[in-house]
This record gives sequence, structure tokens and C-alpha cells, in this order.
Amino acid sequence: MSAYSDRICSAEETFRRIEPCLGAHGITRLGRLTGLDKIGIPVWQAVSPNARSIVINNGKGITDLDAKVSAAMEALERTVAGAPAIKTVTTSRWRLTTEGHDADPLPSLIAQHQADIADDEDLAWAEGYDLIADRKAWIPFDAVTLDRTVRKPRFWQSSDGLASGNVLAEAILHGLLERIERDAEVLWDISEPKLRMGACIDPASFADPVLDALIMKITVAGLTLRLFDITSNIGIPVIVALLGPGEIALMRRVRYLDVTNGSGAHPSPVRAAIRAVTEAAQSRLTFISGARDDIDPENFTRELPDSIRHCFDAIPKIVVKSNVGPPDGAEPLLHLTIDRLRQAGINSAIALPLGDASLPFAVAKLVVPQLENPAGDRKRRFGYRAISKTLQLL
Repeated sequence: MSAYSDRICSAEETFRRIEPCLGAHGITRLGRLTGLDKIGIPVWQAVSPNARSIVINNGKGITDLDAKVSAAMEALERTVAGAPAIKTVTTSRWRLTTEGHDADPLPSLIAQHQADIADDEDLAWAEGYDLIADRKAWIPFDAVTLDRTVRKPRFWQSSDGLASGNVLAEAILHGLLERIERDAEVLWDISEPKLRMGACIDPASFADPVLDALIMKITVAGLTLRLFDITSNIGIPVIVALLGPGEIALMRRVRYLDVTNGSGAHPSPVRAAIRAVTEAAQSRLTFISGARDDIDPENFTRELPDSIRHCFDAIPKIVVKSNVGPPDGAEPLLHLTIDRLRQAGINSAIALPLGDASLPFAVAKLVVPQLENPAGDRKRRFGYRAISKTLQLL
């Protein structure tokens, strides 16, 4: 297998496995977006006209096939999350706990203007597994679905922590890394400017041929890139990439869409950096193609916030490359990630498989209540980690 992939099989084999499932899951077309931009970093899209969340799903990768598979898998996981094949029990949290079960009502994910779940309230619960506590855990079914046809949902509708893979371990690993990534982004966003700027790193420090090739494509295209190491106390590397015009320092007006960002989390720092750079390129093509149906039209006209523009003034610093890399394979990487969460004081990470067991791929939703969530229509914008960090800055 490739040193840049956690999958149990090649991209070719992965696509062979999932291709027969595309039509049945409402995916009508896969299209290559790469040529719409001048960079050349592979980006594809998967179209699901009758989707319950978004119609256009984008994917990126080191190669064309990687990006094609990425787009297809994202569309599949969203379709599965729209109608999960999981059993539920209608009961109350009080009954579950009385029977000796662990049940989390997930107040951090309650939607804006909605009431918290009462202990004696009957609703549908689904059984997941707490990877850190090493026991079964029940969570509200509506907290893990992704069906935006539902009006006034009780829980925030989000793909955060939703992931897929050839096998369940792959899906759980990717979902867990996404939650760690989003948490780190929130903590970085609320940091004081000096700390944000000080996180800028030189991509050449990684001395990686694949990352160097991506940087060369960006340079040849006349664009500028800034990488920031925003790794939190969890210790899983998280990198943010900002991609903008080469002459951004001289521009009087910079539009919001002129700068795109991407982020990546992975036990391997270079893998995190590659994910961030390819996602920034994907975000750029999302604006260029204009097809994504969840972009606010205002984003095409408003100016770039100064807080983002100033990031391009940051001076990259050389980072020391570690000679000890993470283990290979989804299972070892998953165990390492769980250990890092536990060591950081995170005491719950609930995984819930969503797909039918007969499918040749797996989909999982990861809920880590103590980690911060990205901005969204939630009753509570920030959690304990962000509030604590804010108080430390006062």
C-alpha cells in the first residue's frame, strides 16, 4: 500500500468495490474539476441530485483517482447518513441509566432555539461504542443523522465527524481525526494574533517529495501559500493551509473567495500537511466551479477579513522533522489516536456505524462531546476547551 494512504487496499480496488453502489445511492455523475483551475492539484465532484443534505460533493487527492474516490466516498457517506441503517429504541435517558446503560443527551449539539433533552423525555436512542471508556454508549438518533429536509431539527445537522472507509476502522479513524482537526481550528481561531502568526511553518521543513510537488504546482500557478501548525494539546498534528494570490501583499482589495483554506489532521505531520494543501486547492475549485449548493452567495462578493489577510504576513519558521513516524495501517493509527485523546483528558469518543453490513464500504459517525465544534446553528457555540482558553487570554 501507498505510504500516503490508510486504506486496506489501493484506490483502484476501492473504486472497484464502491462503483456498483453509486447509482443505488443516488449518485448520478462523477466529474473532474481539476482543469478548471491553473494549479493542477486533482479535485473531483460527485453529484447526488436528490440528496438529503447537499447535491455536490467534492473530493481531493494526490492523484486523479484518489480525488475521484474521495468525492464518491463523501457522497456515499452523506447518503447513508441521511437514512442510517441502525436500530433505535424509544425510551428516556432516565430508563437507560436506571438499567445500567451509559446515555449521553449531547447538549453541545442541540440546535439553536431548541430545548435540551430532559431526563424523562422519550425519544429515539441509538447504541454506539465509547472508544475511550471501552463500553457501549447510547446517544440520541437525531444527533447522528444528516437529513436537512427535516424542518427545525432538535440537533445541529452536520457532517462533522462523519466518515467512510473500506472497513469500519478506516471510517472511525477518519471521523475521529476530523473531530480533532475541527477542535484545533476553533482553538486556533480564538488565539491572540501573535500566537496565530507564530504558528506559521515552512513546508520545505518536511522534506517530502509529494508535498514538495504540490508546493511547486502552487508556485508555478503564481499563487502564495502559508502553512500553520495548529496542533492542540491532544498531540495529533493538525495543519492549516491558506492559499491566495501571489501579489496579495500589494492588493488594495482582496475578496473572500480569493483566499481559500484547508486543514488536515493525521498522526503523520506530513500527511496532515498534504491534506491541508489539497483541501485548500479543493476549496478554490469549489468557488471556481460555482456548483456547490451550500455556499452563501455573499461569499462571492464580500471582502476578506483582515484577520485572514494578515496571516500572509507571517514569517514561516523551520520545524525539526522527527525521525520517528507513526505506525502504518488504520488499526494501529486508531489506537494511537485514542491514546492521545485519553492522555489529553478526553473521556468519551463515541463511534456509531451507520451503514448496512452488506455494503462493501463502512460509514461511521464520531461524537466527541468534549471537543469543540465548528460554527453552526447550535444552541451553544463554544465548549469548555474554548471557554477555558478564552479566559486564559484575559
